[in-house]
Amino acid sequence: MVHRHPTDMVTSASPAQLWITRHGQSAGNVARDAAELAGLPVIDIAHRDIDVPLSPLGQDQAQALGHWMRNLPDAARPEVVLCSPYLRAVDTARIMLEAAGMTQANVVQVLDERLREKEFGILDRLTRYGIQQKYPELDEQRQHVGKFYFRPPGGESWCDVILRLRGISETLGRHYPGRRVMIIAHQVIVNCFRYLLEGLTEREILAIDRMADVPNCAVTSYRFDPHAGGGRLVLEAANFVQPLVQENTPVTTRPDTAGAAKP
Repeated sequence: MVHRHPTDMVTSASPAQLWITRHGQSAGNVARDAAELAGLPVIDIAHRDIDVPLSPLGQDQAQALGHWMRNLPDAARPEVVLCSPYLRAVDTARIMLEAAGMTQANVVQVLDERLREKEFGILDRLTRYGIQQKYPELDEQRQHVGKFYFRPPGGESWCDVILRLRGISETLGRHYPGRRVMIIAHQVIVNCFRYLLEGLTEREILAIDRMADVPNCAVTSYRFDPHAGGGRLVLEAANFVQPLVQENTPVTTRPDTAGAAKP
């Protein structure tokens, strides 16, 4: 079997430290839970996916993450924060930075549309039951093809997301070599970055995805190791939730609003 090499960052032109974080719990996560519990076909939320705000708990989670960051030594805090333009990610970054006492004077803050949520196309806002009811042929195709390659009409597959993240990887190496960088985005973004940075196969990343959802405000961290494969980012911790646990903030792991449940 031919194994992939970890992508793009097998070079000294790499961040020194990379944190990848999912946004705090959103109002969409709460609405999704309610729809699934009631067996409804559609998630009852009026916002565009890009405009879905944090829930009150999501705000608390972002604040807990910021408090943890505030207690790190100055030399261990992010110097750059790259963020999805979706409101739940933007607000997570804002609240976290405020709680950490970090400002635009000492942190580079950049919105990047390549970090946006996976686009679900015509399946947007449908529960698994709704997909089966309205688009049974697509549900059957998705089960057969698998989420890694399945692209709903008007939407994206995981492969499509990975293609745009390859561009982010190049940006990190070109603009932020040797810097400490935090990315705040979405569950699929976290897992697709893991696929790229750890050189995983489709089978391996989907096995990780099936084990558990990425917790809201969990941190997956990498550190540059010059001795690993000629130099690359190496996983330190996956889905680290201690910042929330330290403040007795509930840990939540529901998928994002749009799109189908796990196969």
